[in-house]
Amino acid sequence: MSALDRIAPTRRPDGPNAGTQRWRELAFMHWPVPAEAVRALLPPALSLDLWEGEAYVGIVPFLMRDIAPSWLPSALAFDFLECNLRTYVHLDGDAPGVWFFSLEASSWLAVQAARAGWGLPYHHARMQYGRDGDEARFETVRRGSGARLAVRYRIGEPLGPSTPGSLEHFFLERYLLYSIRRGRLERGQVHHAPYPARRAEVLEVDDELVEVAGMPKVTGLPALAHFSDGVDVEVFAPERVR
Repeated sequence: MSALDRIAPTRRPDGPNAGTQRWRELAFMHWPVPAEAVRALLPPALSLDLWEGEAYVGIVPFLMRDIAPSWLPSALAFDFLECNLRTYVHLDGDAPGVWFFSLEASSWLAVQAARAGWGLPYHHARMQYGRDGDEARFETVRRGSGARLAVRYRIGEPLGPSTPGSLEHFFLERYLLYSIRRGRLERGQVHHAPYPARRAEVLEVDDELVEVAGMPKVTGLPALAHFSDGVDVEVFAPERVR
């Protein structure tokens, strides 16, 4: 783990971005899972990025705001809800990033665009989010299959930007994402300021997304939970790496 360069991916790539987004009200929930069950679902070229020898899956529900490709006038930017299921990977001991097992979105247009342009496994879903003070609720139900996540959590005190080498930096500060498109491995990048992290306490959770993705069902509350009010994001187009 320590040999991986975790700072290089945080640097902004050269050149223009492919679009901008604002990510808001992010909850990060993580469960340890059997490494062999996760590894079996990854492309052969990717290796698991482990924290203290354990593999984790993360579920991250949040609000997508002001989504605009670079060619779209900002006045036409749109909003939706999203929830992703992910694990952490690297390529040949380099470029640590994220592998998505699934991504739920409340926008049909966003689902189609992300599947075509990024090769990401988006699913259209009915989604709800509400917040009352420091307590929040998020629910997503995938259209068609009915796969569901419902979570209620309490937002805690600020932790500030994560320090490199810390648990929060490992799980939150991820800037590279891998996908398979047209049979080839690709890697995209995002850039933003470090997350203003906060503690979080999950009060209730009912998840079906992990099991639907092909891994053992997670039970009980997550081992780790964090929250962030959000960041403004630049998105850079994916490139082939294999």
